[in-house]
Amino acid sequence: MQDLGRYGHREKGICPGGALDTLSLTLANRLVGNSDDQAGLEITLGACELRFDTDTRIALAGDDFGARLDGVPVWPCWSFPVKAGQVLQLGGANEWQSKKGMRSWLAVAGGIDVPSVLGSRSTDLKAGFGGHQGRALKRGDVLPLGADVLDEAHLRRRPFGIRPPAEADTARPPADQDSGPDRATTLRVMAGPEFELFTPESHDLLWSQSWQITPQSNRMGSRLKGRELQRKQPGDMLSSAVIPGTIQVPPSGQPIILMGDSQTTGGYPRIGVVIRADLWKLAQAPLNGRLRLVPVDATAAIEAWNARQRYLEQVAQALGAAGWSLPRHNGSKGVPHAD
Repeated sequence: MQDLGRYGHREKGICPGGALDTLSLTLANRLVGNSDDQAGLEITLGACELRFDTDTRIALAGDDFGARLDGVPVWPCWSFPVKAGQVLQLGGANEWQSKKGMRSWLAVAGGIDVPSVLGSRSTDLKAGFGGHQGRALKRGDVLPLGADVLDEAHLRRRPFGIRPPAEADTARPPADQDSGPDRATTLRVMAGPEFELFTPESHDLLWSQSWQITPQSNRMGSRLKGRELQRKQPGDMLSSAVIPGTIQVPPSGQPIILMGDSQTTGGYPRIGVVIRADLWKLAQAPLNGRLRLVPVDATAAIEAWNARQRYLEQVAQALGAAGWSLPRHNGSKGVPHAD
């Protein structure tokens, strides 16, 4: 269970966590009339079944894993009414053989009503708190929904959908995700604080080769495999702050891209940082898939984030024009933080 994250507690060693793809969760929430920061389910590699005990409304974003509601297809970025007793099924990654991503986000009207811990309902799997009993969900769990946010007319409205942003189109990978025969996902990266500690050859390797995502990856970080990156001189470093997107290089020379559940400090050199607007791609990049890293500057990173925010504003305007009831959206957690 995840919302947009738990911010403001890094000095306690508590990571922000939250949905690895905040854009998908935000879209799903808006499609069911929730505020952006309501808690939903983050489903990794599909393979789950959910039964609804009350009439409500749902939306999926990200990869749908062949989702079906009582056997009827449910598409990503669409809003669907649900009746009590209906069952939503998502196929497993092997069964569905998805080529779109590895995670899906499910929002339910009213959100999932679990206690807020330190300002968030997100599950912190490492520390064992937040979400539902501080753990991943298992068979038989019952989740309470929040108060009704939709009137009867909105609740029963026929299914409708929105066009995903071009870079998040779940039906067609964007051009910059297909970088040649290896079909590598492209991530835009700014040089990190210790970039100059690495050899010129390593700089070239960082940008020129495609990196394999190893199966040892998880919500803490994506471990990459490729030709070894080398520092100009070996030596220990003082621990420094790290954030989701930081690319650390341990002594093995194989980079690690930190994700939402990463630690708050680290002692490995930081060769780069994936821009925040591209972190959703990393959340969806499959294990054993490949990444290509492209250098950008701060201006490009800010413009990429602004483009994402413009898209969300267009979504709000389109839903409003279609007569869809939207609450006042809390954007404070949807912007970059430096906590």
